[in-house]
Amino acid sequence: MNRRFYTLDVFTTMPLAGNPLAVVLDSEGLDDAKMQSIAREFNLSETVFVFPPRDSSNRAALRIFTPASELPFAGHPTVGTAVLLAVLDGKSSASFGLEEKIGRVDCVVSSDLATKGEAVFTLPRLPERIGDAAPYVVMAEALGVLSEEIGFDAHEPIIASAGVGFTFVPLKTKDAVTRASIKGASWNEAFGAAGRPNVFIYSRETVEVGHHFHARMFAPHLGVGEDPATGSAVAAFARAFVDFERPRDGTTRVIIEQGYAMGRPSQITLEVDCVNGALSAARIGGSAVVVSEGTLRA
Repeated sequence: MNRRFYTLDVFTTMPLAGNPLAVVLDSEGLDDAKMQSIAREFNLSETVFVFPPRDSSNRAALRIFTPASELPFAGHPTVGTAVLLAVLDGKSSASFGLEEKIGRVDCVVSSDLATKGEAVFTLPRLPERIGDAAPYVVMAEALGVLSEEIGFDAHEPIIASAGVGFTFVPLKTKDAVTRASIKGASWNEAFGAAGRPNVFIYSRETVEVGHHFHARMFAPHLGVGEDPATGSAVAAFARAFVDFERPRDGTTRVIIEQGYAMGRPSQITLEVDCVNGALSAARIGGSAVVVSEGTLRA
């Protein structure tokens, strides 16, 4: 069967930057094993399969696969697919729900009606701490950094999830973030408590003026090693941001830069709403650009 597909670069306004995404339309008839095989064929950090929504008030239902497994929720697939659907629908602005395994994800989208757009989605689940981080020495060994490079200001390692768990490791300098790598033997011991051994490392030092945090994300078990831009991690990072930064009540907006070490610069916008010092809502936003389209014969 012939199925349409598109690829987009997400969390960027420029082709060949950001995080690549494959979106397969006309996905009806595909079973789990076939979708996993197609995701391995694309070999991108995520591939989205678009289905008709179960609830007709929503725009579409999505299944999201890495080359190794399915995810209940992910940020750059949500942003990229929302932009693509708005472009295909011929809408310069749109608001709709996307059904993911985590639940309905509400999106607001603007597009140029051709190849580019911007989407913001509200987190379907507020992030929460789900465990205690490993000892500094264990995490430092796994990342190839020094124990004393971990932590800055009030920031300390935590494990949090907004649908997908991550260990968050603050590092004092951008240089430490750049030097970090996957060191192998102690990886699962250091980061397995997140449910999946994912780690999001970040520093307040940034490459670009006007950005607030510089980050990298490693997830070798997902078959991608390092990810250029990770919306689900930034969604969970909202927990660390509110706990350690203590933003004032109202809306606070920050920009996280990621992917620079990979030559895939990405910018992810995080907005948090606080009431009486507590996180009440959060949103992830970013741009996406269509790079290619074609026919999948599977």
